[in-house]
Amino acid sequence: MTLMEINAGDTAWVLASAALVMLMTPGLAFFYGGMVRMKSVLNMMMMSFITIAVVTILWVLVGYSLTFTGDTGHVVGDLSEAGLKGLISPDAVSGSLPTLAFVAFQLMFAIITPALISGAIADRAKFRGWIVFVVGWTCLVYFPVAHSVWYLNDGNGGWIGDKLGAVDFAGGTAVHVNAGAAALALAIVLGKRIGWKKDPMRPHSLPLVILGAGLLWFGWFGFNAGSALSAGTTAAVTFVNTQVATAAAVIGWLIVERIRHGKATTLGMASGAIAGLVAITPSCGAVTPVGAIILGLFAGAICAFAVSLKYKFGFDDSLDVVGVHLVGGLFGSLAIGFLGTAAAPSGVNGLFYGGGLSQLGKQALANLVVAVYSFTVAFILGKVIDKTIGFRVTEDDEVTGVDQVEHAETAYDFLGGSGLRGHNPLARPSAGAETDNGTTETSEKEGANA
Repeated sequence: MTLMEINAGDTAWVLASAALVMLMTPGLAFFYGGMVRMKSVLNMMMMSFITIAVVTILWVLVGYSLTFTGDTGHVVGDLSEAGLKGLISPDAVSGSLPTLAFVAFQLMFAIITPALISGAIADRAKFRGWIVFVVGWTCLVYFPVAHSVWYLNDGNGGWIGDKLGAVDFAGGTAVHVNAGAAALALAIVLGKRIGWKKDPMRPHSLPLVILGAGLLWFGWFGFNAGSALSAGTTAAVTFVNTQVATAAAVIGWLIVERIRHGKATTLGMASGAIAGLVAITPSCGAVTPVGAIILGLFAGAICAFAVSLKYKFGFDDSLDVVGVHLVGGLFGSLAIGFLGTAAAPSGVNGLFYGGGLSQLGKQALANLVVAVYSFTVAFILGKVIDKTIGFRVTEDDEVTGVDQVEHAETAYDFLGGSGLRGHNPLARPSAGAETDNGTTETSEKEGANA
């Protein structure tokens, strides 16, 4: 290919979409940060932000090459473009894009996927243990799964997208089911928080939650519509479907909340929006706008019920990553087998459009294999980290607060001696000032978030 084959409009759209997806990880930090207790908010936000630094380096050195260069057994690429070798040349073109534009866009997906997992282990994880986990899980799970789903090469690419023919337009399998299964594994490895199911753990800042949800919703247009990799009809269809499904999911969640608890809450509204965004991610290119409404309504309602599964099965998924991302991603992917229409960009017919059960079977198999693989690797990796350098803080440190213990900081400096000091790690409390032992904190509302 030559430089003349690069399309300026497509390039501009993909670079803008990459920036939108980049914004989602800080948005996730606000979203998660608002849902934890005051003594954990900085640690929670740093777990998202550190993935930006760590995964960016991994992606440049080996990640892009292992995901999108060559193929080994239809499950992983090779290292022929490690360090982005040769990709700064004007002749490095992917479709209608400079290859580096595609590299940048896909990097942002690699960043946010492990960041999603962090919500399951809020309030109790060692920061260094989290960093080691991000490195290991991203290399061992995300890169090969993303290759399996998105590396297409005329039947010689990844086994899920190219060989099996399962549809995952923007990451229901590769991102949400993948991260949700790993979140379940880590919730089991680290165990329950002190006081779980006994002490109420409500969000300390609903405004932060809403801010984060708004940033995620905004950025998700880059996530889904940007995955068209061109500025055309496919981007427009996926953009509209993303908006429609998310709006419907808000309504679906709030209906369930109203029936179960008698009130529609701010946290429920934010949770419903994320559930809809998750569910439409794999299917935004496979359904009509009316299909997106149906999908969103069911996704919001199903995830509203799913977040309480942790109480039934006894695992402490702090911010309901399993209930929203694993369940929502799985539902959105399976819905293609029912609501998919060949008239949409993905070009597959589900059961309701005369396609039989074939596509549903492909979707189910792909997601089952990814979930089992991600859970297994995350569980083993989490156990190894916990037995070596340690993954969970001590009970005393958890009561004190991971912000102080892990980072020597607190999020809020209340004048008048509340005990929450400023951010300077060298600052000492003044004489007679109380220190934060968690007694003043509120924490997240039970069973409400992603």
